[in-house]
Amino acid sequence: MVAVKMMRQLAQVTATAVLVGEAAAQNSAQANITSDSYFYGQSPPVYPSPQQPGIGPWADAHTKAVALVAQMTPEERANITVGFTTTTGCSGETGSVPRLNWPGLCLLDSGNGVRNTDFVNGWSSGIHVGASFNRNLSYERAFYMGGEFKTKGVHVALGPAIGPLGRVAEGGRNWEGFSVDPYLSGQLVYESVKGIQEAGVTATTKHFIANEQELNRNPIREVASLSSNIDDKTMHETYLWPFADAVRAGTGAIMCSYNRINNSYASQNSKLLNGLLKTELGFEGFVVTDWGAQHTGIASALAGLDMVMPNSRNYWGPNAGNLTIAVNNGSMEDSRLTDMAVRIVASWYQMGQDEDFPELGVGMPRNILAPHAIVDARNPVASPIVLRSALEGHVLVKNVNNTLPLNKPKIIGVFGYDAPAPSRYNVGAQSGDTPNRWQFGYDSVLNYLGFLSTTAPAPPFAANGTLTSGGGSGAALGAYISAPLDAIQQQAYLDGTQVYWDTISANPLVNGATDACLVFINAFASEGPDRTALYDDYSDALVQNVAANCSNTIVTIHNAGIRLIDQWIENPNVTAVIFAHLPGQDSGRAAVQILYGLESPSGKLPYTVAKNESDYNVLKPDQPTGQYQRFPQGDFIEGVYHDYRDFDRKNITPRYEFGFGLSYTTFEFADLSVAKADGAVSTYLPPGSNIIEGGVASLHDVLARVTAVVHNTGDVDAMEVAQLYVGIPGGPVRQLRGFEKVSIAAGDSATVSFDLVRKDLSEWSVEEQSWVLQEGNYNVYVGSSSRDLPLTGTLTF
Repeated sequence: MVAVKMMRQLAQVTATAVLVGEAAAQNSAQANITSDSYFYGQSPPVYPSPQQPGIGPWADAHTKAVALVAQMTPEERANITVGFTTTTGCSGETGSVPRLNWPGLCLLDSGNGVRNTDFVNGWSSGIHVGASFNRNLSYERAFYMGGEFKTKGVHVALGPAIGPLGRVAEGGRNWEGFSVDPYLSGQLVYESVKGIQEAGVTATTKHFIANEQELNRNPIREVASLSSNIDDKTMHETYLWPFADAVRAGTGAIMCSYNRINNSYASQNSKLLNGLLKTELGFEGFVVTDWGAQHTGIASALAGLDMVMPNSRNYWGPNAGNLTIAVNNGSMEDSRLTDMAVRIVASWYQMGQDEDFPELGVGMPRNILAPHAIVDARNPVASPIVLRSALEGHVLVKNVNNTLPLNKPKIIGVFGYDAPAPSRYNVGAQSGDTPNRWQFGYDSVLNYLGFLSTTAPAPPFAANGTLTSGGGSGAALGAYISAPLDAIQQQAYLDGTQVYWDTISANPLVNGATDACLVFINAFASEGPDRTALYDDYSDALVQNVAANCSNTIVTIHNAGIRLIDQWIENPNVTAVIFAHLPGQDSGRAAVQILYGLESPSGKLPYTVAKNESDYNVLKPDQPTGQYQRFPQGDFIEGVYHDYRDFDRKNITPRYEFGFGLSYTTFEFADLSVAKADGAVSTYLPPGSNIIEGGVASLHDVLARVTAVVHNTGDVDAMEVAQLYVGIPGGPVRQLRGFEKVSIAAGDSATVSFDLVRKDLSEWSVEEQSWVLQEGNYNVYVGSSSRDLPLTGTLTF
């Protein structure tokens, strides 16, 4: 109940907040509600909206943008803040200013690759990148992906995604983000933003903020969107944390979430946009709505919104004429409209898009099957990165008696609906989507629009082929798909192996002489609906049926989120299990390299796998109930305690802990060193001092360094992820605060080092409104997972 107390304390400060627009009416209906169990949060007003700082790396782009925008009329400035109906494959296009040679911007999904076009790579999804625990790989993936966006004439990539953060275990879009852990997500989004933008494309970090479920994410008739009610401490230490890293990396755009936060819609929440994002974090870029997520007019502009998508059917009116009217009648300062335009144009300059940028949306017609110019956006240099990214997201969790890797088996059986390639053409276009949309068949069976909520459940698994991506606007498909069955057939050709397969039957026949039975299942998730369970009986029965007739059953799961496996994991005939996540187009090729030992698995779980659904403190999405059905409430009363932090607090034994993953070799950790940095360290950091992108500059001062030695004690060259956890006094038992992925030859060692910066060791003080170090002992742990931490030490402040 600590979180509830904090929220009530915050309520005392903000109870008199005056909210603007539609949110004010909704909030006033609940202003006097009191309860011993819940706090219906209020979002305090923060005005005016800060102008773009234009400092540091943004100084030159800011100067150029100010000069260009100064030449625009008010109508032209307004015109570039809204979307227009597009004739290309862009998800949205802004207005342009032809007389000044400003072309407007093409915005396109997704954070996992260029969507709904041809001749691009199908990259691994966010959750797969999270499982890699590899910063360098995250950067390379993003850089080459960004190059594909640029080649297609896309100025703004609508990704990466770090919201949702996985609060709801059954969340439909958890697979788009990297992890449930804010530190891991922050480290990987930092590299992803850098990579995309160094390729010349604006990264749009999304969804800001607390978009943790699909149910009630949008208003439907008289029912408002869900309000994610979050206390100040939890906001900073959990949900805002990775966004601070994205801003620190220089992200050029931030996309608002659909939901309300403390009863004010994200796109008009001045506390979030003006206060946290543009003031506290020093954000230089522009804020754009998610598609159709604007709910007020001038109030949203005053609250910090800079761009509305997807078209002119918005509260700012055709060509955003209502903005110029507001300026003329004094409802809005001209400086706000100017700043909106400057932020948008500055991102264009910042990414170097004013020189030699391809034609907007080139080679991307609305109907991908219609005749069109072929623009091959793939860089041949990227092919090894596509495969490497697919490989490193595989997590081996069980391997009895070194079942894997396979060694030229004489007979193998391949079973399961997830083994073959899926249908490449749509079996029926989604309502509201482009006709003959180039997409998986299983994506089309969902009854939802890409930007509207629905109550239709997602199918628990994709039954017509291997799962390489989740569904919805985050889905991205490559020019081909390497399916597991195809890749296994190729390996069988090389090894002289006899292959039997049945990818249709729920209870397939098994040859009694089979050396290994490979079962492929999946767990599907998508934008629109949330998942209905973390398992499905059909797939579990399939595994059990094969295992009943095969003493060497190896299960591979392509999972778009947490997947429980307790119906069969202790079956002695199930000898190996791989969480293969969503590898993208090289799925089968990567699976074979792992299964046959061409690559030792090196992935780690970016979430906790429980033994029971009831072990998750937030399993299902919040439901509107009772008298609050018109204004659904989601109270984040668990505070910072979700996933492994909650398991540790309650001493719940998971099936597989956060950070867990096996290898084909063994590692040992030794020689821990924990040392404070030179010089005196103040425990207090004055709020608002020396703000740079991402927050107060001194938050990233190094206060301590931890080193350890990792020994490869086996006989296989492999990679290991050394993980550092810290116990901050008064906080969770331990929190991830460092990781390093190292490649170590058999019998060799590697030294890993972790710099702990001030923010890593601080907690957010609601009273001080600042990050504060605690006086006392900080426990330091190093090992291979959140619960396998053989090295322990202490820091004292």
